Amino acid sequence: MRDAEPHPVRLADYRPPAWLVDTVHLDISLHPTATRVISRLALRRNPKGDAAAPVLLDGDGLTLVRLAVDGTPLAGGAYEASPQALILRHPPSDRFTLEVETLVDPTANTQLMGLYRSRDNYCTQCEPEGFRRITYFPDRSDVLAVYTVRVEASRAEAPVLLSNGNLERSGPIPDTDRHYAIWHDPWPKPSYLFALVGGNLSKVPDHFVTASGRPVDLGIYVEPGKEARATYAMDALKRSMRWDEKVFGREYDLDVFNIVAVSDFNMGAMENKGLNIFNDKYVLASPETATDTDYAGIESVIAHEYFHNWSGNRVTCRDWFQLCLKEGLTVFRDQEFSSDERSRPVKRISDVRTLKAAQFTEDAGPLSHPVRPESYHEINNFYTATVYEKGAEVVRMLKTLLGDEDFRAGMDLYYARHDGDAATIEDFLAAFAEASGRDLSQFALWYSQAGTPRVSAQGQFDPAARTYRLDIRQETPPTPAQPEKKPVVLPLAIGLIGPDGQDLPLTLDDGRNLPRHVIEVTQAEQSFVFTGIDARPVLSLNRGFSAPINLSTNLTDADLVFLAAHDRDPFNRFDALQGLAFRILKAGAASGTLPDAAPLIEAARLLLADPTLDPAFKAQALAIPGENEIAREIGSNVDPDAVFTARRALKRQLATALHGALEEAYAALAAPPPYSPGAAAAGRRALRNLALDYLTSGGAPEAIARAKAQFMAADNMTDRFAALAVLVQHDTPERAEALDDFYRRFVTDPLVIDKWLSLQAQIPEAGTLERVKDLTLLPVFSMANPNRVRALIGAFATANPTQFHRPDGAGHDFLVDVVLGLDAKNPQVAARMLSAFKTFRQLEPLRRASAERALRRVAATPGLSPDVTDIATRSLS
Repeated sequence: MRDAEPHPVRLADYRPPAWLVDTVHLDISLHPTATRVISRLALRRNPKGDAAAPVLLDGDGLTLVRLAVDGTPLAGGAYEASPQALILRHPPSDRFTLEVETLVDPTANTQLMGLYRSRDNYCTQCEPEGFRRITYFPDRSDVLAVYTVRVEASRAEAPVLLSNGNLERSGPIPDTDRHYAIWHDPWPKPSYLFALVGGNLSKVPDHFVTASGRPVDLGIYVEPGKEARATYAMDALKRSMRWDEKVFGREYDLDVFNIVAVSDFNMGAMENKGLNIFNDKYVLASPETATDTDYAGIESVIAHEYFHNWSGNRVTCRDWFQLCLKEGLTVFRDQEFSSDERSRPVKRISDVRTLKAAQFTEDAGPLSHPVRPESYHEINNFYTATVYEKGAEVVRMLKTLLGDEDFRAGMDLYYARHDGDAATIEDFLAAFAEASGRDLSQFALWYSQAGTPRVSAQGQFDPAARTYRLDIRQETPPTPAQPEKKPVVLPLAIGLIGPDGQDLPLTLDDGRNLPRHVIEVTQAEQSFVFTGIDARPVLSLNRGFSAPINLSTNLTDADLVFLAAHDRDPFNRFDALQGLAFRILKAGAASGTLPDAAPLIEAARLLLADPTLDPAFKAQALAIPGENEIAREIGSNVDPDAVFTARRALKRQLATALHGALEEAYAALAAPPPYSPGAAAAGRRALRNLALDYLTSGGAPEAIARAKAQFMAADNMTDRFAALAVLVQHDTPERAEALDDFYRRFVTDPLVIDKWLSLQAQIPEAGTLERVKDLTLLPVFSMANPNRVRALIGAFATANPTQFHRPDGAGHDFLVDVVLGLDAKNPQVAARMLSAFKTFRQLEPLRRASAERALRRVAATPGLSPDVTDIATRSLS
């Protein structure tokens, strides 16, 4: 384990590496408990580094067996070695070959970082700092080398041997039961992109021909018997490859591209060059086992990791402070891909809901940090929604400001200038500034300044002057270590809608027409006057959520109803309905009595009846904000029980008022077989299942019976699981029967059982905590598997606020016990679980005090990992 109290790493302290590595030759002999790793590093002194620096190689829990320089073994006094580092204080020359032999134990590696075993298959995870758990190395992202890897293993134990790049040769090892494979990656890469897999796996083969006519062999490797469940992932991969060629001009650059699905994985997937390693959750799907959401997630993650081949691999990060340069950019790219493949409005709404739920919450709490942080104690804890989702929003704003043509020119220049390089945010922005001729220095504040801007927009119509004046004020609240904030650049897409529901021409009082209907706010206070306005318009601002802000306006309830019915921007139609719902829910949670919901009911009725709208869009727009979303809008002194009560009451009001229309929708939207995961069919199922949820909200026996009937008759997981999700909200015999039936059907499928675990963890009843504890004792659950932990413990802590934040503190104590038990085995997962406390300061005093006591118990525990120490300390600061 690393030092529990490491010194902070600061961006300002960055120095170029003193030594570079030109080539890496790895010889890895796989063994369950004693894997031998021989590395041969072609080292040379960096002319840009410290000319007097020794050779310092990182390690983490390593056992050194042998060391040699240019083929000559080194005596013990010539170097310093510990499990954490290897130092040559007196290198023999400015260029030499260092051979290092280490032993590692993959079976004992419960951290799932470095080389470990997953269901008897060997697997690696090296991002961000896992390679140092395999061999001593300058384990930093700005040391790029060309890798050649020879891997050997027992043929019976690991008939498949994979690594990065292209396969050069393979075969049996004479007079043994072992075999070998040699892989070569011609493209220089940092150590975090190294990958190796060995095991008993089945290949799903396919092929792809690039735009320039070069053939690529494709393979997805899964556990034997699961081949049919990888066909959708393969289809998504091929569509991703073609899309990246068409939209960004990026071709694939190796002869092979492989994906491996493993059961034990800390993250969703990893973009290792030519050998992506995936959590099997994001590869395996069939209509009987995967929901529409699962299919969409597979498509998105497959695309994301493939797109990293350029935005992250060919152009990588100089240091981990630049993490958003690969992750935020690649999230933007995968969002654009899914938008083109499915429904752009629905995808945008879904992405913004995710952004607000995860990143806005993060920005408002003690774990807030800039898209590019200035320092960190534990880099594992900065794989956050701020880096990913907000990082993507910053790229999207850049495209909105520059327009499609200049944005593409900037991307092309960035890739051309930094191919094979380890780049920075400054490098990225410089390419766009040069391509567009624009000064982006103020825009760069989005990378260095934490917090979500609060924007107030007040519109006023002057009938005599035929003008509409829009006054905008922006401020970003203080965040940890940043009490003072500067105004940022806000590209706000705008529309003024006339009484006939049509957009008005936009002409400013200086005679300018707005390019792309976007106003650019750059000051703390700024006004825009539009001329030629004959009647009071309704303001539609921040269309498409063009800037990630908290927006308040002087729009009335009647204006929001009008926008919900007429706005040509789908996102703002959705947002108008959500705005009406939030106004009602916040007031209801505060007073205990819901205010008049007539405006929301009218808007919902109009939207539900509109035949021109996509069912998937209707499903998003008509869904009531979740409890965590409501709590975020309230912001302080939140009582989860009051929020739950208000939400349930509003849901039942809507169900009663819209009963006839919901009945019609449920009857009309039944999808004919066979099942298709495509956007159109998925949208029909989404709206139909939303109607089922509303119609069952009152708990009427006939409604429960209908949900049970759908559960039993469903021919796909989407409809079956939706019915089960409805049933678990009601304490009836049908709930118990359906849960038991689901378990019997899918007990041998861990990914499906995860759904079963998660649903039960979210039941908003007093007995749920004991239910969760009982579920941890079942054979289908394992604290050693991150998917099981996230499905059960994570769902309880993040998606069941009334029970996690019980007034007696039992939910808080339970999570702390889990975190402390996990920490010694898998600190990365433990830290992610602990981050469920990130919103504790918004709770009412009793619950807030309980959460703080729980966090202090963690912080006071001796021997914590750096991962958990970092989250506990920052949460309490």
